[in-house]
Amino acid sequence: MGLKAITAALALVLCSRGFVSAQKAVYAHFMVGIVENYTVDDWKADMADAKAIGIDGFALNCAPPRVDSYTPKQLANAYQAAGESDFKVFISFDFAYWQNGTFTFHPGSLVTDHHPWWLDDTALITTALQNYSSLPGQAKYAGGAIASTFVGEFFDWAPVKAALSVTALPMLEDPIQATELHTSFDGALSWYAWPTDGGNSIIPGPMTTIWDDKYFEWLAGKPYLMPVSPWFSTHFNSKNWVFVCEQLITDRWNQILALQPQLVEIISWNDFGESHYISGPQPNHSDDGSSQWAAGMPHDAWRRITKLYIAAYKAGASVPTVDADGLVYWYRPTPKDTRCTNDTLPAPNGINLLSDVVFVTTMLTASATLTVTSGSLAPVSINVGAGIVTSNFTMGVGTQSFAVSRNGAKILGGDGGLKIASTCTTYNFNAYVGGF
Repeated sequence: MGLKAITAALALVLCSRGFVSAQKAVYAHFMVGIVENYTVDDWKADMADAKAIGIDGFALNCAPPRVDSYTPKQLANAYQAAGESDFKVFISFDFAYWQNGTFTFHPGSLVTDHHPWWLDDTALITTALQNYSSLPGQAKYAGGAIASTFVGEFFDWAPVKAALSVTALPMLEDPIQATELHTSFDGALSWYAWPTDGGNSIIPGPMTTIWDDKYFEWLAGKPYLMPVSPWFSTHFNSKNWVFVCEQLITDRWNQILALQPQLVEIISWNDFGESHYISGPQPNHSDDGSSQWAAGMPHDAWRRITKLYIAAYKAGASVPTVDADGLVYWYRPTPKDTRCTNDTLPAPNGINLLSDVVFVTTMLTASATLTVTSGSLAPVSINVGAGIVTSNFTMGVGTQSFAVSRNGAKILGGDGGLKIASTCTTYNFNAYVGGF
């Protein structure tokens, strides 16, 4: 085999694994359903925060107007704000609500069949994309306007593509569908950003790339929108579980740096209901009941970690570059066996697999000593190296204190913003996140 042939073969292998991409981008899943009252300025504020850490755009998860009458207004606001903010957006059709006439319900699927099987939203989806995809704020890949879904893998994109140029990256619930479906898709999003055997099954951590490896294999070079998420906890009557995701944010981003997918989707920017938001509190969003566990539980500091990893991913680096010392901590408000006294729901499924620990990610320019005092427990000091390192410490009830010292002098630290309590009225397995 000649040198040119060897080079071409290597390039094909790398491309099929996602190591070669001319259009690397990071998007964040954005729940349009809770921003009924958003103004263009509200959108711009979120976009500014996202741009500041290197996020390229939002995936606009939305329901059809028959479900959320404000969907067209908020899509218009989002596209206007993106166009005026040098930011990108694309529509992610939530197929818990959108439908097409060829849909078949599969037991165990993530989707719920809300509408009659004969309802076909192909024309409505086509019109929505025609209304927005030519605007400056539209995210594109391989020359086409990106369109995605939540579930919805059985939707046929051929009629849409006959009307306009679209790069269809639907969510596939099983990577083998990349070889089985003939729906004119161009690539795929995975929703498996947490340890699972599929669907909403809960398994012990840590997170592996077993699902990602299958998507890479069966997509066979088509773009893979690889998911990354910092957490998952929800406590609705309709869904009440916790995935094992305790130090997932750095574990998962390290996997992304190793695999170098063509595209990345952060789950999520503002899904307070599933506790994996990295946005600020968004004062003008509507409350779907998640304020019970999201109010007063900031996640902003996770963006400090995310920023470093996004820069490394876009540079093709294997590890992030740290140019300033910092620390991010997170922990739950109570130990897992705490019994809450006034909750109409039981404790979430999956908590038996959790550990009662406090997590700390250090971002250091040089090695230092990290000291954590968790409640009434004795201080624990460990040596941590330069770069990004995530450590964990046994959880104690009370004030959480953090300190980083170098050469005998404290360089940063302080008390955490929330005391861990031994009592509760309602269950909350969300994380309190802060930093120094």
